[in-house]
Amino acid sequence: MSVSVSLAAAFQNYRLRHPEEAFTSAQFIQFLNSAPGVFLREHATGHFTGSAWLVSADGERVLLTHHRKLGHWLQLGGHADGDVELARVALREAEEESGLDGLQVDDDIFDLDCHLIPARGNESEHWHYDVRYVVRATHNECFIVSDESLDLAWKPIRAIAADMQADASLQRMARKWLDKINRSAPVLD
Repeated sequence: MSVSVSLAAAFQNYRLRHPEEAFTSAQFIQFLNSAPGVFLREHATGHFTGSAWLVSADGERVLLTHHRKLGHWLQLGGHADGDVELARVALREAEEESGLDGLQVDDDIFDLDCHLIPARGNESEHWHYDVRYVVRATHNECFIVSDESLDLAWKPIRAIAADMQADASLQRMARKWLDKINRSAPVLD
């Protein structure tokens, strides 16, 4: 199966799980089929990125970066740089940006977000088609701040979901995570 077919199928699967995001899923499929260079940052109009919703072992906190270039608290992630396996990109970026080892990535797409990156220096304004995956810390939660971050912090997911000042996509992911863990919680009689 070709990469574009398998990723398009993953986007379709995402749409079935999140019918309220059908437009976003269709937008990602259209972009995937738009040009051969969509996994390269040199693709001037935009490119795919992979991000990690990096949750603590207890599932109650998420590791966020105070992003050096953008100046906001965001999830860890970065450019695909030609890698078409976006779950692998998300895992690699989580490891590189946090210094954590023993991380595990879920196979299914957790969230999709298309956002405009402002022009900076020699880089023109462009779009990031960000494909986000759940990455789980297994035992080690002692992070190391990389050069890409001003800071890192474990933030309570419930607080992000309730914070009306939080980034809209962080709020959406926090709510998705809480829905996911509530659905998987055992029912007590």
